[in-house]
Amino acid sequence: MYQEFFGLTQRPFHITPDPEFLFLSRSHEEALASIVYGIDQRKGFILVLGDVGLGKTTILRFYLDELAPKELTTAYVFNPDVSFKALLDTIFRELGIADKPDGVHEMVNRLHEVFIDEHRRGRTVVLIVDEAQNIPVETLEGLRVLSNLETPTEKLLQMVLVGQPEFAERLETRELRQLKQRIAVRSTLVPLTEKESRAYIEHRLNKAGGSIPSVFTSGAIREIVDHAKGVPRVINILCDNALVIGLGCQKKPVTARMVREAILDLTGHVRVWWLPWAWVSLVGVLAAGVLFLLSPYRELVFASTDAPIRAPALPRAPARVLPAAAGVDDSRPRALFEPAAAYAVVKPGDTLLSLAHDFYGFTDEQVLGKILIANAVIRDPDKIPVGTIIRFPALRGRGAGLPHAR
Repeated sequence: MYQEFFGLTQRPFHITPDPEFLFLSRSHEEALASIVYGIDQRKGFILVLGDVGLGKTTILRFYLDELAPKELTTAYVFNPDVSFKALLDTIFRELGIADKPDGVHEMVNRLHEVFIDEHRRGRTVVLIVDEAQNIPVETLEGLRVLSNLETPTEKLLQMVLVGQPEFAERLETRELRQLKQRIAVRSTLVPLTEKESRAYIEHRLNKAGGSIPSVFTSGAIREIVDHAKGVPRVINILCDNALVIGLGCQKKPVTARMVREAILDLTGHVRVWWLPWAWVSLVGVLAAGVLFLLSPYRELVFASTDAPIRAPALPRAPARVLPAAAGVDDSRPRALFEPAAAYAVVKPGDTLLSLAHDFYGFTDEQVLGKILIANAVIRDPDKIPVGTIIRFPALRGRGAGLPHAR
């Protein structure tokens, strides 16, 4: 789309977990090392925690694609919000075990036989469970039972649980205390620092054949870093949209104004940088006024002349005119050419994809990215609770018509 205009070989800021673009901050390095160590040393339970958009799935895929030994037999569970029986069905399917018994007890015994056979062949069986915060308590108890399958010296099954911070809160409950005690290795992903955020953007641009100076101004980078708060997914979505605006304006590198426009498109509001300083100035003026009124010299000032007191003329700063985006008449109010956002309440059977298509008449990765940015409440785009209110932001350049909210 914009690759040729900015001299890039590929899109550097796509939101799908791509191991090729993995950036290892300090906490990402620790998480990856925990997975490598826990599996290699057969520690049993390994827990990786991190908030939405911090790159947990990317780390998992990087390990499986680049670091996992050949002697690894892996079962990957994407949707763990199921019964223990359904989870066992998934494990049998992932491991390619054809002769599956009917009962849970018989299935566990059959898995024990398979794990022992894999161990004799020098292989390690790993169960990776993503979105672990969604696992029902009964299923978690079943996983604890599976962890009991072991030799006198080693665990036969290594389990990597990857989840959001609320999973740690669940582990503090009394009913899960036994599972908590079995977690041998644990790490937590945290947001990128300001320095790491800048390095992250540079890293992804380098991977795509570009660099920061050729693509973003220093002011644009500052706006991106300030808005994203260290969340890689937000950085990706914002950078991607800013590059689209740069292409539309036929201007490079991308400026801070373009980034603010992208923020406005994605969230419906933009950070007002001067507001904190305005408050500081106002407090300073009020404080100076109070001190003056309390000063014993104030009467001398007022009594020094009967002539009206006039403030000295201050030099006026020249007006600052921002360049208008290509094809947009900035003399018109924004509301005349940019539609207002719409809302919808999630009903049974609704998906983010279907709702987006209903409202916009089309959908793509960029549209879904804008919706995710505008709705922090969405934890899983494929599983949105009924009754959730979804905000659909205005799409610049897509026409003025949006259906009414349902």
